[in-house]
Amino acid sequence: MKRRIMLMLSAVLTAAVLSGCGAQDTTADTASGQTSDGGDYPMTFDNYGREVTISEQPERVLTLGPNCTELFAALGLEDYVIGRSLVNHSRGPLDEYADAVNGIPELNHGSATREAILSSGADFIYAIDWEISDTGCNIDEAGEYGMNVYVNSAATLEQQYQEILDIGKIFGVEDAAESFVADQRARIEAVQTAVAGGEPVDVLVYDSGSNGVFTCSGSNFETLLIELAGGHNIFDDLTDQQWVTVSYEEVLARDPDIILIHDYDSPSVEAKIAEIKSDPTLSQLECVQNSRFAAITLESVLPGDRMAYAVESMAAAFYPEVF
Repeated sequence: MKRRIMLMLSAVLTAAVLSGCGAQDTTADTASGQTSDGGDYPMTFDNYGREVTISEQPERVLTLGPNCTELFAALGLEDYVIGRSLVNHSRGPLDEYADAVNGIPELNHGSATREAILSSGADFIYAIDWEISDTGCNIDEAGEYGMNVYVNSAATLEQQYQEILDIGKIFGVEDAAESFVADQRARIEAVQTAVAGGEPVDVLVYDSGSNGVFTCSGSNFETLLIELAGGHNIFDDLTDQQWVTVSYEEVLARDPDIILIHDYDSPSVEAKIAEIKSDPTLSQLECVQNSRFAAITLESVLPGDRMAYAVESMAAAFYPEVF
C-alpha cells in the first residue's frame, strides 16, 4: 500500500522534500553552547511542562512502547536499547527496521512492570505516557534509580517532531533526526495535496467492541492522522478522554462511510469484522453492508516514527479511486 502511494505521489513528494529539508531547532539548552554532534552536556529539555536534564549521553535505554522502539531504530540508535515493552501491541516493525527492532531484547512482552524497569540497569527511558505512570513505575521512582525519563505524549505533529529532534540532540544524531522529520513532513504534505478539495470521509475507529464500540476521541493523536489523510473521525467532538466507549445506536446515528479497525494482539481483524457484521445494530450501516473496512496496526496510530506511513495508508483506504 505504501509503495503504491509513494509511486503515485513521487513528483509532489520530490518537490516537498526539496522545500522541507531545512534544519530544525530543538528545545535543548546547554551550559556551554550547542554542537552538531550533541556532545555538550548538560542539556535541558521541556518535556510537556516537565524539565528533563541530561548530564551525559545515555548508554542503556528502555523504549517502552513499540512506537518508541521503532523510532530509535529509525534514528540508528538501536544499539543503545537494552529492553522494549508492549510487544503484544505490535504486528511487527516496518520492514526497513525489522532487523534492528527484533534484535532488541524484550523487557516485558506486554506492559512494562515496575520490577522489570527498576532492575533493568537503564539510565534513560523513552516511554509512551501510559507505560510510565503511577499505576506501575512512575517518573519520580525511576529517577531515584538513576534513570532519566523522556515521555512520549505528543498530541500534534509538531510536538512529535520536537520529540524526534530532542532524541537526536541527546544522542548526537541531530542530522539524522532533522532528515527524518523533513521526510515525514514532505510525505504528509504530498498526501494532503493529493486529497485536497475532496469531501472528508466519515470514519469510525473500531478498536474493539462489547457493550459498545471502544474508539478514539477528538483529543487522540489518531484523529489528527485521520484528518491529514482526508478523513473525519465521527467522534471528534468527544474530547474529555483519548479513548471512549460509544453505543452502537450512536454509531448508527452518525453513519460512517468506512470503519477503520485496529490490528493488534487479539482478536484478529477478521474476527472483529465478523463481530461487526453479526451485530444487529452495526449490521444496518451501509458501510458494513458494502464491506467498507480498513485496517491499521495500533502502533501505526501512536505518536512515533510512523506518522507519514499512517497517513499514506489511511488515505489509500479512504480514497481508493485516487491511490
